[in-house]
Amino acid sequence: MSQAEVLDYCVYKDPNAAVDARIKDLLPRMTLKEKVGQMTMIERRVGTHDAIKDLSIGGMVSTGGSGPFGKVKTESSDWADMVDRFQKSALDSRLGIPLIYGIDAIHGNNSIYGATIFPHNVGLGATRDADLAQKIGEATALEVRASGIHYTFAPCVAVSRDPRWGRCYESYSEDTVIVRKMTSIVTGLQGQPPPKHPKGYPFVAGRKNVIACAKHFVGDGGTDGGINEGNTILSYEELERIHMAPYLDCISRGVSTIMASYSSWNGRKLHADHFLLTEVLKDKLGFKGVVISDWRGLDRLSEPRGSNYRYCISSAINAGIDMVMVPYRYKLFVEDLTSLVESGEVQMARIDDAIERILRVKFAASVFEFPFANRSLLDTVGCKLHRDLAREAVRKSLVLLKNGKDLKNPFLPLDRNAKRILVAGTHANDLGYQCGGWTADWKGSSGNIAIGTTILDAIKEAVGDETEVVYEQYPSTETLARRDFSYAVVAVGEEPYAETLGDNSELVIPFDGVDLLSSVAGCFPTLAILISGRPLVLEPWLLEKIDALIAAWLPGSEGGGIADVVFGDHDFEGKLPVTWFKRVEQLPLHAEMNAYDPLFSLGFGLTCNKEKSPN
Repeated sequence: MSQAEVLDYCVYKDPNAAVDARIKDLLPRMTLKEKVGQMTMIERRVGTHDAIKDLSIGGMVSTGGSGPFGKVKTESSDWADMVDRFQKSALDSRLGIPLIYGIDAIHGNNSIYGATIFPHNVGLGATRDADLAQKIGEATALEVRASGIHYTFAPCVAVSRDPRWGRCYESYSEDTVIVRKMTSIVTGLQGQPPPKHPKGYPFVAGRKNVIACAKHFVGDGGTDGGINEGNTILSYEELERIHMAPYLDCISRGVSTIMASYSSWNGRKLHADHFLLTEVLKDKLGFKGVVISDWRGLDRLSEPRGSNYRYCISSAINAGIDMVMVPYRYKLFVEDLTSLVESGEVQMARIDDAIERILRVKFAASVFEFPFANRSLLDTVGCKLHRDLAREAVRKSLVLLKNGKDLKNPFLPLDRNAKRILVAGTHANDLGYQCGGWTADWKGSSGNIAIGTTILDAIKEAVGDETEVVYEQYPSTETLARRDFSYAVVAVGEEPYAETLGDNSELVIPFDGVDLLSSVAGCFPTLAILISGRPLVLEPWLLEKIDALIAAWLPGSEGGGIADVVFGDHDFEGKLPVTWFKRVEQLPLHAEMNAYDPLFSLGFGLTCNKEKSPN
């Protein structure tokens, strides 16, 4: 080094220095204002150069649909340009600490147009395929990093015990064992830690990987009545056995961050629960990464929401929250937290613990060395390799619930050389419905919001050259009166939803789906494909009337995976990841209950070669 270089040398800027040494060097250099800034994650909409630079903001987030130019159909290169601009502002701060940019890439980089959209977690749970989940994590990481983003708020490792819950599709299963198995996606997202990597410490392999986030700690899938943000009523022993166990696997895989749940445990809000966040998660489980709040999670600690903000901040920070998704009132947050530290209501030791964790993740993820987008990855976005992987995931996730009115005469596979077939239903030619919530924006929507293949497209591609495919969303009386269709394929299901918007106590098939199925099945041999994030009501008379039934979950952008299976190129492999109830009055209903009387049990799934395969 030259003399000038020696004078400018800072250990924290040295990529060859140990992470702990870099933290030890940087922490004393930081003012209280800069520390509080690092604990703050703000929304893109309020991000300005001066705010990011002057407050040393630690993180930024794009909520569903909050992208460049305020448009939905923005591509990865546009996102990379936007994130890099924000990053330049962070690097202009006094200490040049880069920010981490987070997004809900929960089934692929689902907010970015052109990205590969994988099946939602409930479908992946039906595959029971840990290697597949890891590969999906790897593909998602590449597409996220191509957009300049460092951090995904995934995976959700909730154990969903009630389909009335609006986030049911974000859970891999009602079975803790299956959820634990699918935490392999963390390794896909972040990379494989070396054999001697210290337990509980964050790990991110390099520029082709992202910071992952296990969520929502803890018990969000077990709330009373399946109410989102509700109350989980359980002993600590049961909470630990059922809902906490997957976090052990995530921690062992080096997960960098864990998100607190909006929900409560026995009436205690998780965002303010010192016992669970600090005594259990940090001390007992040895988690050394960042505990992050959920979106406006602190606001929910008082009624009406957002009132008495100073109390909300002190409760959450003292409980163990390290980084806060504010996301808008960041000036008030910084002001109030600074005042709380100065008054002694929040100890400086608590702040320093949070900063150590935040810096540890940033150093582990090499954000200091590589703060900007890796544009060499842009060609991976929506590439054939990733779409083929998504197609594989679709076909492995499909659960065959019925195949023929007579077991000796199976209905599937379909004849691809039939003279004429009818395709109908609200979900047969709608990518938005096929992808579900958390696609393009927060709750999802209908229409061509992604690039992909609908069920109708897939059928047209799969059938023979001489086969005529007739599509009518709601077949006319004249069409139903025809007698020249060999069979019908009808795709029905739920409209997209997210979080509380998805809470549903009735669970009937929307859009008159039952009437549509009944009318078509009354005229032609019919395959019903149900697109949903959870089990829905299936009346016995309807099951009798249709010839075959597939639970296709929310398959994402690659509808070709459905055609692969229904026409016999691949057999069915999926097994139910959740119990299929007979009546909503039975709920909650899961395999551990004594009075277990399901329509289809956990693990049920037919194949075309066998009557039934066990779990």
